[in-house]
Amino acid sequence: MQFDPDNPVVKLCSEGMMAGTDENDAAKALFEKAWTIASNDFEKFIAAHYIARHQHDKAENLKWNKISLGHAIAANDEEIKSCYPSLYLNVGKSYEDVGDYDAAKQNYLTAKSYISYLPDDGYGRMIAAGVEAGISRCP
Repeated sequence: MQFDPDNPVVKLCSEGMMAGTDENDAAKALFEKAWTIASNDFEKFIAAHYIARHQHDKAENLKWNKISLGHAIAANDEEIKSCYPSLYLNVGKSYEDVGDYDAAKQNYLTAKSYISYLPDDGYGRMIAAGVEAGISRCP
């Protein structure tokens, strides 16, 4: 995968994660700077993902999760498919949070279709469990 620790966008997002909690303005500023300098779909998907995580407004969270997913898909990189379950899970949860349960369920089901790309480890099991929980919450 292209998660090169020397990539400037990856570096800024890593620094943002080290900066602290979701309430931390310094972290948010680093993610926004990463978005500003992102020069391709791969970098934009990463930066948007972290911007989404720091949105407290539900509509903004949905917007940025959709932007992240869109850029991941546009990157058209086979290795990024391991991120799809998490990205679709995030979009599904955002739709659920704004009360659009049909769109939420559709995204959870799409996330489930990519489960086989997840690593067989604690992270993979956590994402898979989150997808199943999301599906079960939607009528």
